[in-house]
Amino acid sequence: SHQLTGSSDVHTGYHVETFSTSREQPQEDQRDKRSHHCPHCEEIFPFLSKLKIHLKIHTGEKPYSCSDCLKCFKTSTHLKVHQKTHTGEKPYYCSDCGKRFKTSTQLKVHQKTHTGEKPYYCSDCGTSFSNLGTLKTHQRIHTGEKPYSCSDCGASFSNLGTLKTHQRIHTGDKPYVCSDCGKCFKTSTELKVHRRTHTGEKPYYCSDCGTSFSQLSHLNSHERIHTGEKPYSCSDCVKYFKTSNELKVHQRTHTGEKPYVCSDCGKCFKTSTELKVHRRTHTGEKPYYCSDCGTSFSQLSHLNSHERIHTGEKPYSCSDCVKYFKTSIELKVHQRTHTGEKPFFCPDCGTSFSQLSNLNSHERIHTGEKPYSCSDCVKYFKTSSELKVHQRTHTGEKPYVCSDCIICFKTSTELKVHQRTHTGEKPYSCSYCGKCLKTSNELKVHQRTHTGEKPYVCSDCGKCFTTSTHLKVHQRSHTGERPYYCSDCGKCFKTSNELKVHQRTHTGEKPFFCPDCVKCFKTSTHLKVHQRTHTGERPYSCSDCVKYFKTSTDLKIHQRTHTGEKPYSCSDCGASFSRLDTLKRHQHIHEGEKPYSCSDCVKCFKTATELKVHQRTHT
Repeated sequence: SHQLTGSSDVHTGYHVETFSTSREQPQEDQRDKRSHHCPHCEEIFPFLSKLKIHLKIHTGEKPYSCSDCLKCFKTSTHLKVHQKTHTGEKPYYCSDCGKRFKTSTQLKVHQKTHTGEKPYYCSDCGTSFSNLGTLKTHQRIHTGEKPYSCSDCGASFSNLGTLKTHQRIHTGDKPYVCSDCGKCFKTSTELKVHRRTHTGEKPYYCSDCGTSFSQLSHLNSHERIHTGEKPYSCSDCVKYFKTSNELKVHQRTHTGEKPYVCSDCGKCFKTSTELKVHRRTHTGEKPYYCSDCGTSFSQLSHLNSHERIHTGEKPYSCSDCVKYFKTSIELKVHQRTHTGEKPFFCPDCGTSFSQLSNLNSHERIHTGEKPYSCSDCVKYFKTSSELKVHQRTHTGEKPYVCSDCIICFKTSTELKVHQRTHTGEKPYSCSYCGKCLKTSNELKVHQRTHTGEKPYVCSDCGKCFTTSTHLKVHQRSHTGERPYYCSDCGKCFKTSNELKVHQRTHTGEKPFFCPDCVKCFKTSTHLKVHQRTHTGERPYSCSDCVKYFKTSTDLKIHQRTHTGEKPYSCSDCGASFSRLDTLKRHQHIHEGEKPYSCSDCVKCFKTATELKVHQRTHT
């Protein structure tokens, strides 16, 4: 039979029940066999002294304080162990590997890593452990017991170590310091993982692709790329995620929670990473450098995308048209061209956009905001991209190279459009006439020939134009500005295209060939007009007499026969003419000039018509 005895703890004021398992044992053994129950959490201790120490967990009593740092402890033993952190003393030595420890218990636990001894078994799942404390903590997984509560927020934990780590969130205590860079961490594990950023150690390997990781959790997440496993589901929209952290961040799209606040501008963010990246807009920090060209970036993902410019890698393919893209975002945006999705709406005019950045840029049309300024010429721009492209006019940088003809361009868009001259691709078709164009902008401008829309108005004379470029060129007729200068003869021109065409008079270049008669022309317009002599096409009709003409200029001159308009006047006699070439011929009368000579008899004439009539006398 068992002998029950009762005793009271005078020091704590708790009544503690004890019992012994046999009366036949000597008194010392009986003391060893007694069990002492904690009235708070039901833990059992073989000695009353152990129970007394344990009770201090519940009372919070820490009567032993360190004279070096004033930390307090429940027992003199704990204090003694702690003081060794100040003295650096580690008197217990492992004979197998030479490691030293502050306590004999730490040494004893460590030695089991050499012997492989795990004498403590879990009766629920059979897992074995090297020490009793680890077993007890493990068993709480099965029982769900969390006896350690945080006095600040009420969170409960299954072991004291986890509680202590948690409490550092409230105290801000980070006792583990990196000897390489001085960063501080809440746990020794965090420090251990951090140190791998200095050592480069990545001990966890993926068996599928060989990629290595510094943390086991990162490996586990990575392996789900191969397995496709997404074990974390959102209860609001039933989306699935590979990690609990991805799920947590996603759920903030439903709750609207943005717990990370920028101390500089007050903007809020869903993740600490987003905040960290945002802060670089204030600090100007760009820690990621391209090893090929030295360009720096504020985000690693931006560097990765940029590097694909050098490698030509496009790992993301569209399942609808098999186009390839450098980033998953580019692919996502592209796919909207197939679905027609435009999820971003302007609250002012209702225009919708496939990209948020396009909406943000568009909204500045309404606000007039141009927040990006050029440090070279103080021009202002609506977007950072516009500024970046503009700055290349100062630096002369043309980073985008055509692989077919090695022509360089300031923007990837210019390169993309140019490459269509090689491929012949014209992906934008007009819904009115079926004509195909190389760019969406060309299509937009072309469609105005059907709609008659001329949205750009000259503030000086009220004339309207289909494009801003045409308006800009027209305004130079008021200002007299001719910013394009010929280095051969000094003539100035209103547009770069006029200069380019003019320079062909010096070089003799005629790059546009007629496939029907092999005649060459300086401009594509001249070629186009010429080809109508083969096709007979006369697309310009007179509304007064229904005559048709090959060019809009021919039509304009013809219409003067109806209106009587003669805009060209002779400065010598005041005679006026409907055509400039007629005026020029007339002026030969005053100048006595006869520029047209007969090759048969060397007679000279004032006009080409007079020469033509004369040449008939020879035939």
